[in-house]
Amino acid sequence: MSQATKRKHVVKEVLGEHVVPSDQQQIVRVLRTPGNNLHEVETPQGQRFLVSMPSKYRKSIWIKRGDFLLVDPIEEGAKVKAEISFVLCKDHVRALQKEGFWPEAFSEAAEEHNRSRETQPELPAEPQSSEESNSEDDSDLFVNTNRRQYHESEEESEEEGEEAAD
Repeated sequence: MSQATKRKHVVKEVLGEHVVPSDQQQIVRVLRTPGNNLHEVETPQGQRFLVSMPSKYRKSIWIKRGDFLLVDPIEEGAKVKAEISFVLCKDHVRALQKEGFWPEAFSEAAEEHNRSRETQPELPAEPQSSEESNSEDDSDLFVNTNRRQYHESEEESEEEGEEAAD
């Protein structure tokens, strides 16, 4: 099987399959990605540890800070205590919330994560006119969720502009 075909099947499996966590599995939230196919996660109880990404997901599925995962525990792991068994998208999160499997500690984080994903604009179907592109509204720009958001108030920017004019 070619790499492209394998990647297609893995993505189809992740996006289409409905998942219910077993007794051993738990839902965790990604805090950061230190590299080497490892991800630091947090449980609903606040415990932090590393999880490994199985080879079938590597180079096929990308995991970002704030994503939710379904993990299987590894007994022999000292630092790496679990392995990713499933990557949860927003549709999976909604289904788990409806069925009552979603941890209460992650309810607010899941809503915020879904809102940030929904506010990211899709590529426009038709090109915008030059009048629309000249506006100073940055709401149509892509938002990188892997970086912290810094907000600057208009008052600060106006004060800086006045000082520069003097």
